[in-house]
Amino acid sequence: MKLRSLIVASTIAFIAQTSHSAEFINVLTGGTSGVYYPLGVSLSQIYGKVLPDAKTSVQATKASAENLNLLQTGRGEVAFTLGDTLNEAWKGNEEAGFKTPLKKLRTLAAIYPNYIHFLANADAGIKTLADLRGKRVSVGAPKSGTELNSRDILKAVGMSYKDFAKVEYLSYAESVELMKNRQLDATLLSSGLGVAAVRDLATSVKIVVIPIPAEVVTKIGEAAYTTGVIPANTYTGQTTDVPTITVQNYLVTHEGVSTDTVYKMTKSMFENLDAMQAAHSAAKAINKETAGIGSPVPLHPGAEKYYREAGLLK
Repeated sequence: MKLRSLIVASTIAFIAQTSHSAEFINVLTGGTSGVYYPLGVSLSQIYGKVLPDAKTSVQATKASAENLNLLQTGRGEVAFTLGDTLNEAWKGNEEAGFKTPLKKLRTLAAIYPNYIHFLANADAGIKTLADLRGKRVSVGAPKSGTELNSRDILKAVGMSYKDFAKVEYLSYAESVELMKNRQLDATLLSSGLGVAAVRDLATSVKIVVIPIPAEVVTKIGEAAYTTGVIPANTYTGQTTDVPTITVQNYLVTHEGVSTDTVYKMTKSMFENLDAMQAAHSAAKAINKETAGIGSPVPLHPGAEKYYREAGLLK
């Protein structure tokens, strides 16, 4: 009887210890019609191979701002975010959705740039940013990285939401549906080139990709923003190059994730970039030579270990 009790007690203790030590890797992404989500699914699969004892999962979210707030509270281990949003989170800008500085955040890698897609229905008579006055515009989900981009760009050209006939705060998929149904005149999407939502819209209705002049970047004055070009024929009907703004994307984690785990996650991503590129072409812009520099938030020690080991940091 004593032996049986001892066995039962040992079994319970083993189960409790195993449950306690189980590691969870929840990848925070964005809407399913964007770029973050398919890349997050790919990352989760990569992590599952190098961390076989961890439970990996992917969570669709409202993207950057929500992801960073979730990381700060430990409700995720890896997240995608725009660089400008990451900067505001680190500083604690309440207008951007951060009541206090999120000092638990740590950088894993700089990844690919987002291209600002300011899109209009061709029959709305919109050719320039100034033509948006008096129109129905979706500016992105509330407090999202996209919405922060909208505010910055409009402010730089002397406009605000008050200049629109109607303002909608919608996800990519919702904005595209309203554009198709002629319930919106224009929408802003911040994403990698070739994003599914824009391809879907451009094949359904005739669109105009509104140019964003280089001087807008200067007027915004944020290091996270740089000039870029959406190449001709990226989308159906877009026959010329369109100047725009780019914003660097980052993969981030938090200080509570172990050095060994982050090291393995960082290394495995760069060893499996082909899988990420197969998930979405935006991953072709990921460059390990520059992945460990430029972030407004410190590198996680695990990521730093990988970059130093690979000779990418001195």
